[in-house]
Amino acid sequence: MASLEWKTLSSEYIYKSNWLTARKDTCETPKGKIVDAYYVLEYNDWVNCVAVTADGRIVMVRQFRQGIGKTVLEIPGGTMDDTDPNPEFAMRRELLEETGYDFEKLIPLGAVAPNPASSNNLTHMFLATGGRKVQDQDLDENEEIEVVLMDLEDVEQLLKENKILQSLHVTCLFYALLKLKELKLG
Repeated sequence: MASLEWKTLSSEYIYKSNWLTARKDTCETPKGKIVDAYYVLEYNDWVNCVAVTADGRIVMVRQFRQGIGKTVLEIPGGTMDDTDPNPEFAMRRELLEETGYDFEKLIPLGAVAPNPASSNNLTHMFLATGGRKVQDQDLDENEEIEVVLMDLEDVEQLLKENKILQSLHVTCLFYALLKLKELKLG
């Protein structure tokens, strides 16, 4: 089977900040075609989680998302900090910060690439169980997040009605539903 890998001939950073880095690559395809300007967005990896409380409720969060100009219902998650040693550490930190909940168990569900055509990062997905409220939220300066506890059936209904817009969160929800079904059968 022939390789489809591109060779990067050069890279030039055109913008760098804490939240977004953009670079322009010049590449060569396996057939020798030169792609003179291929733009790649660099981000830290992200984490997200379907969080289940000790009494079986799903911890959801509501917040405004400027990109689409809407307040949306999501699962907890965020960006891995450079100081986070691994995705699980980052997820536990995000859960505490956004919701004030700590969880007995964090089950990895794998990772997905948010947009592998133009972004370099992964989203690490988890299922958290045995959650208990242990502190108040500790939000970043520009975060305003409302915690919403829901029954699993209501979350499933929102998925059926296409009412959860964040595609990476929908993906995690589906993986978590499969894992929850497996855990109940096992």
